Amino acid sequence: MNQLTRELLDGPGPLLLVPDAVLLPEGPADGFAVVVADGSFQAVGPVEELRRTHPHLDGVQLAGQLLMPGFVDAHHHLTQSFGSALAFGEPSEIFRRVWVPLEGALDEESAYTAAKLAALEALRGGFTTVADAGTRAAVDVDVVACAARDAGIRCVLGLVCDDTSLAGASAPGVAATGAAGAGDGGASVLADAEKHLARYDGDPLVHSSLAVSIPEAATSATLRSVARLAAEAGATVQIHVNEHLAAVERSLLRHGMRPLEHLHHIGVLGSHLLAAHATLLTPRELSLLADTGAAVSYNPVASAWKGNAVAPAVTMAERGIRFGLGTDGTRGDGFRLAEAAEFAQRITYGLATGDSSCGAGWTWLEAATRGGADAVGLRARTGAIAAGLAADFLVVDVTNPELALSWDVPWELVRRGNRDQITAVFVAGRMRLWRGMPTSWDGPGLVRRAVELARAAVERAPITRVHPTSTAARVRSTAP
Repeated sequence: MNQLTRELLDGPGPLLLVPDAVLLPEGPADGFAVVVADGSFQAVGPVEELRRTHPHLDGVQLAGQLLMPGFVDAHHHLTQSFGSALAFGEPSEIFRRVWVPLEGALDEESAYTAAKLAALEALRGGFTTVADAGTRAAVDVDVVACAARDAGIRCVLGLVCDDTSLAGASAPGVAATGAAGAGDGGASVLADAEKHLARYDGDPLVHSSLAVSIPEAATSATLRSVARLAAEAGATVQIHVNEHLAAVERSLLRHGMRPLEHLHHIGVLGSHLLAAHATLLTPRELSLLADTGAAVSYNPVASAWKGNAVAPAVTMAERGIRFGLGTDGTRGDGFRLAEAAEFAQRITYGLATGDSSCGAGWTWLEAATRGGADAVGLRARTGAIAAGLAADFLVVDVTNPELALSWDVPWELVRRGNRDQITAVFVAGRMRLWRGMPTSWDGPGLVRRAVELARAAVERAPITRVHPTSTAARVRSTAP
């Protein structure tokens, strides 16, 4: 598409967009168009019908392009972007040794820059929404909200509501920071939680959420109260649940129950819960999720990079358990995330059972879009191309060698889609990226500043790694 098309897309609107096809929940629709105005899809339907009902609009022809929903990242840690490569080759539960110390070393500028850098990477990968599970940086969480808003991405923003010290014991002398009322007891935590839930009412891009790092990081009373507050506000409460063997064993020793069982026992499970990871689930725990309507963030890349298991997502889909896909901050590419979701299920379950379909492509594409929006509490706001929903969408080039010969668009997008095929990214009806670059702010300048701040933050953070860098490991392996 040429410069004129870009200028039309970047205009004030309303816009009548006429791509080759529109990806609807039921599949791709050829000869369809959309009308975008006031940040939402005003109409979706056949081209001629929309031309007839909106004669005042000159259609913007998007030849060779597919218009599809933006991806939803159901689990992210925006202020951890400075340390992405520090997790490579490391064993599980690196939050104690890497993430908590790193976030504790961030000041206001570095926290803002880290979050905006993560948002930029997410937008470049086709994500129009990210669910942030809360920062432990000793800054006002509004710093993260400002970064997301300035980048132009929709954000479900968690406030950490931990009130015990376990989650902060990452290394000697390192205490948890950034949590609501950290160290002040449950009353302060809940007061801050109530303020946070009301803080972003009416914000077009930022949506409040509560978070508890892991079940052991809050008392049973606080967990119940946080869940109640979230449910009453129509918000989510994000908790890392059944992610690692160590966490399951700690819960068994402390409560005589596995983490998810414990949360159910104290009344925390419900449609307001977004359980991050949920990789180690028994059949009974799957039933608890199905029966209570709780949602899961299935994070396949995180499982491959630092996990003990892969969440049984095919079984979740069969059981009607709500789930979306999350990056856990690993890499911000929605297409590669969807492919990893399918690939992980095929390796862990499909090959062993002879399931050659393994979700049939559409399962993972839907989990990456509409399912993710549902899991993070935004089903009524985003996740699909439909009249009345926010205009959060991608314009994807389908003339490239990978997609031009497609016989099955959902499968092709899952297996052969890539972020370099994204022409434009729209959030709330505004074009935020054009060919991978922000349209209204200096992306390369942000990256340069992030490099400077990241070096300083990592140097002062008491990070403990188990393994050396890959270069050092090679030297060791080739030493005589």
